[in-house]
Amino acid sequence: MSITADARELQDDIVRLRHELHEDPEIGLQLPRTQEKVLKALEGLPYEITLGQSTTSVTAVLRGNAPHASVTKPTVLLRADMDGLPVQERTGAVFASKTDGIMHACGHDLHTAMLAGAATLLAERRDQLAGDVVLMFQPGEEGWDGASHMIREGVLDAAGRRADAAYGMHVFSALEPHGRFATKSGVMLSASDALTVTVLGAGGHGSAPHVAKDPVTAAAEMVTALQVMITRQFNVFDPVVLTVGVLQAGTKRNIIPESARIEATVRTFSESAREQMMTAVPMLLKGIAAAHGLEVDVDYRHEYPATINDEDETRTAEKTIEELFGSSRLSRWATPLSGSEDFSRVLAEVPGTFIGLSAVAPGADHTTTAFNHSPYALFDDGVLSDGTALYTELAVSRIAALASATH
Repeated sequence: MSITADARELQDDIVRLRHELHEDPEIGLQLPRTQEKVLKALEGLPYEITLGQSTTSVTAVLRGNAPHASVTKPTVLLRADMDGLPVQERTGAVFASKTDGIMHACGHDLHTAMLAGAATLLAERRDQLAGDVVLMFQPGEEGWDGASHMIREGVLDAAGRRADAAYGMHVFSALEPHGRFATKSGVMLSASDALTVTVLGAGGHGSAPHVAKDPVTAAAEMVTALQVMITRQFNVFDPVVLTVGVLQAGTKRNIIPESARIEATVRTFSESAREQMMTAVPMLLKGIAAAHGLEVDVDYRHEYPATINDEDETRTAEKTIEELFGSSRLSRWATPLSGSEDFSRVLAEVPGTFIGLSAVAPGADHTTTAFNHSPYALFDDGVLSDGTALYTELAVSRIAALASATH
């Protein structure tokens, strides 16, 4: 049977695992119940399993048994993230989260279930593999930088040598029609940085601002000035996205507070724009504060780098998608998304690519459905076997190509 046919045979098992994960989500770097479910799915399969020391990660290595040309066997890494989000689910699904305030609103439950399905299919093809496969089940993608933890603990070298290629997949609950895969070489997702600003003034009575130092008006000016600065100092063809998500000050309408707080997320698509922002933002905010006779503390921190897909590995993925599912199932994006991902850490070390997969329900309008991170985000089970098949075929075909290249 073909890989796609075998994946369809596993569909019920993959769906069952996905629903178990969805009903019981966990957040952060410690996902003990999720780890237990993954280990149960791998039970009895010929994997060398290593558990994380600082997180509840799972690294599983499958040693290929096919003849190979040298002792340096090629290695392919496949990654799935496992954590949920602090979101109260409102989808009404029969398998909705049973934990208040936590939901798999970004589809990581699908990623984990698909990679667990691929683990079975790869194990069945062990004798065809002239190389090794590393499965990277990662916690803490949602703001916890779980990939860095796993890299520090050796996931990229888990097979005994550095992986030759790495592939990750991410489902979407909008953007593309049902079952469509999305690729892009080069920058696929933006870098993500955090900006925290504390404006320091002097409190007083709301009726007499002239004898106080009002941080609120300065903070309000800063919020708008940041947006204006971007349009005046940055190339429109190398965009910057800055969103203020927190603006806090005061306790009562007639009290001038001592301080005001701004928190923002900053997304950039080039290293030059990223570094320019890190210089330009403090300069602007300190100037505004000085003009108001105030002090300001600016904390600008790099988070995730841009997710940059290797051109050759992206072409490999595109070819594999077309061979498995036909060209109508592939979208080649012209522009990146302004979301961010810590799989970027892996792609900074290993050639690879990150692939999108639309889990929009069949027939639903992908332009209006709730997007990832929404409490109403729905991900269709129908794509699970296809994602499993793609994970599997990427490992099988890439190992075969790498092994033949060493002959």
